[in-house]
Amino acid sequence: MSANPTGLDPYKPSEIAVLVEAAGVVKARLPVTQMATLAVLAGLFIGLGAAAFTQTMTGVDAAAGPYRILGGAVFSLGLILVVVGGAELFTGNALMVMAAVDRRITLAELGRSWLIVYVGNFVGAFGLALAFSFSGVLSGAVGQTAMNIAEAKVALGPIEAVVRGILCNMLVCLAVWLALAARTVTGKILAILWPITSFVALGLEHSVANMYLLPQGILAGAAIGPGAIVQNLALVTLGNIVGGAGGVALTYRLAYGPAKPAP
Repeated sequence: MSANPTGLDPYKPSEIAVLVEAAGVVKARLPVTQMATLAVLAGLFIGLGAAAFTQTMTGVDAAAGPYRILGGAVFSLGLILVVVGGAELFTGNALMVMAAVDRRITLAELGRSWLIVYVGNFVGAFGLALAFSFSGVLSGAVGQTAMNIAEAKVALGPIEAVVRGILCNMLVCLAVWLALAARTVTGKILAILWPITSFVALGLEHSVANMYLLPQGILAGAAIGPGAIVQNLALVTLGNIVGGAGGVALTYRLAYGPAKPAP
């Protein structure tokens, strides 16, 4: 890395690429128990952000820009907890493709990591939805908001779901990228806040958030079948992979070439 006299100057983009690739190697080789535990935590953390978003959007015009910006800022809690607290999030781990392209991890290691983390994220998010259901929080006006959110998601057409997934994870992975540039917790939080607020305000689709929001809506009373959930998650997940792996990871790999750690 380059000299940094103050210890606070952000990493340069080329230096971030080195950090992302090194992180991808570490993530791919985590022990299964540790990886699964951190994945469950990430699903729970994103679910907490989604639950706070649901509460924030209750009693307001959900289509109004200012309210959606406020809801997005609240939802940012999820990725802040993941990045600062430490957890394994499927959507952010799309950046691991940089390490795979440079053959520092194998495709088998990448696939193993993605599968374990994806399942763990679902367990954490679904478990949190169950907990909120038993808590009584998903009743009254909040429950109606939860149903409205879930029903709107499954009503998306296939192309809409995929494209919204692509655009969403471009912003999520950029949030992770920018957070790696920061050397302080405050800097990381501010780096995460704006991209995540924007994707929520724009109505884009995040697969792990949907792992919470769809079960939440069903537990609140939405008439949504399992087929609709599977279809939404499959389409949004595909979009998230394309947006994160292609739109961010491979694009930066093309821009900066193979990561070259400083001697």
